[in-house]
This record gives sequence, structure tokens and C-alpha cells, in this order.
Amino acid sequence: MTALPVLLGLLLGGLGGCKEDATPAAAPVRPVLSVVAEERTREVFGPFAGSIEARYKTDLGFRIFGRMVARYVDVGSIVKENQELAALDPTDEVQSVRGAEASLASAQAQFANAAAEETRQSDLVQRNITPQAQFDVAEQNRATTAANVESAQARLSKARDQLSYTQLRADYDGVITGRYAEPGQVVNAGQRIVTLARPEIREAVIAVPIDLADMLSGRNDLDMTVFLDESVSIKAAGVRGVDPAADSTTRTRVAYLSLDNPPPAFRLGITISVLMSRPVPPRIELPATAILDRDGKAFVWIVDPATNTVSTREVTVAARRGESVMLSAGVKAGERVVIVGVHSLTPGQAVRVAP
Repeated sequence: MTALPVLLGLLLGGLGGCKEDATPAAAPVRPVLSVVAEERTREVFGPFAGSIEARYKTDLGFRIFGRMVARYVDVGSIVKENQELAALDPTDEVQSVRGAEASLASAQAQFANAAAEETRQSDLVQRNITPQAQFDVAEQNRATTAANVESAQARLSKARDQLSYTQLRADYDGVITGRYAEPGQVVNAGQRIVTLARPEIREAVIAVPIDLADMLSGRNDLDMTVFLDESVSIKAAGVRGVDPAADSTTRTRVAYLSLDNPPPAFRLGITISVLMSRPVPPRIELPATAILDRDGKAFVWIVDPATNTVSTREVTVAARRGESVMLSAGVKAGERVVIVGVHSLTPGQAVRVAP
């Protein structure tokens, strides 16, 4: 009988413990990453990496086939007009010139004999010593040999031209920006040997996304600044052109920006960055990860600084560009917006703002 009260007490105590375990635990405070919304009045594109290049440049090559025996310039060499840049082995061309000179000398000798014979026959036919037919033959021989002289002169001129083609010369004053063949290499006619550029007219060349390239192809109000570093920059005068075809790998198009009187620091081949901007109505720019798309609408999570809780708010997205979005309504400057983990929050949930 004395064991019954003790057993009842143990049972009641066990029930009481079960009741306490059934009490729901408080929701944990969730750490979040967030940003303070800032109002922007300019839309910014970039920066885009590029380089300074010459607007006018020419790929130079030999006009004939042969073995290159010398290249007198390298990348960065400053050359003058008609300066020799490279040379082919001229042995065959020299022999052709000598043969053509010999042929011309022979033709000239034959012409001299034919002309003298015509003169003699002309004197004899006037005194009725030689028949007219013989004079006609002498006259015909003189005309034939004269034509042979002209033909030999043409062959000699062509041979000399071929000999001159063994020397690659600069068409204008400029700087060498590329080399593509070495001495001893056999090259084809027209094969690129060096690239010659005019350094006085320079431009910025960058690769831009396709949608921005379409914008640059037409009239636009973009301000374009070309940066060499944080201390050296210049405004681009405008867009000279945009390549019509996109790169198959990067899906970008090349844009050419004109520069007015670029400083000497903007040398050919130097790396630059280009930042583009334009005025827009006041907007809030946020990372694209801050947007919660639900039922065809866009929402963000706003952090209440007084209670450290979050709530959803519908927003109007004005534009989406890569990893950022521009909001035209729904968020005010100074409000804190969650930017990571927006799909795992619940309204009223307590959060801890990470530094």
C-alpha cells in the first residue's frame, strides 16, 4: 500500500515533463545580408576593359612568293615613309633583270641595223637602183625591230618591278604594331608580314554586351569616360562605329570610340577602361538577388530598424541589367533591403543585420 502514492507521483511528474516539452520553441533570429537603398539620378554602364588602337593601320606583305632573308623592324619600331622593313632573297629576280637587259640590248642592235638598212634602201630606191619591193622589206624589218625593242623594254620594266617587290617598304610614316613572319621563312604573295599603324589618330576599342551595342549603334545621350588610371582620364568624343557581328564566344560586339586630342599617356596598345553613364529619373539600384518574383510581381524584404523584423513590399522594376536592377517605385532612399536569401524568409521574422 505504501508503494502506490510513490508510483502516482512518478506518473504525474512524467506527464508534467511531457507538457513542458510540447511548448513550441521561439523562432531563431536569422542573420541576413542587406544594403541601405540609395537614390541614383544617373544610370551607369561598365566599366568595360579595352585598349588604345590606331584608327588607320595596314597589314603589309610581299607581292611575290619567296624566302624572307631579313626583317629590319620589330613591334614598336617607328618608321618613315619608303623605309625598308623586310627583304626576300632576290637571286631569281636579279637574274631575270639581267636576262631582260640582254634581250633589250639585242633588240636595240637589231633595230639599229634595220634602221640603217632602211636608210640605205631609201637612198637607192630614190635613184631607181633598188626596186620598191626591196625597200618595203627593209621598212618592214625596221618596224618589226622597233616593236621588239618596245617589247624588250616592257619585259625589263616588269623584271625590275619584280626585283623591287623583294623589298617591303613602308607606305607612310607610322609605328609597327605587329609582326607575323621571321627571317628564313618562305612566305606567299600577300601573306601578312607586319602591321603598320598611324599613331597620330588614336581611338578606344572596347567589347560591350549586345544590348548596349545596339544602343551605341544609334543616337544616344551617353557620357563616355576613358580611364587610364585613377588620375588620368579623357572624355570620348563619340562612337565611331560598332562591329555588326557579335563574338561567338563572349557574345559581345566591338565598339570604337573617337578621342579628341588624347594626351601622350594614351599610347598605342595601352590598356584602358571605359565607363558610360546617362541621366535618368531618380531610381533605386539594388542587386538582382534582392528581388523576390511571385505571381508575376516583384517584391523585396524591408528590414524594420526598430524591431529588427522583415516584411515584404511590392516594387516596380524599371530595368534589369546583368546583376543589378533599377526600381522606380516601392523603396525609398535610406531603407534597408535584404539582398541574400529572400526565398527563405517569412513576414515578421526576426533578423540580425550582418555587418
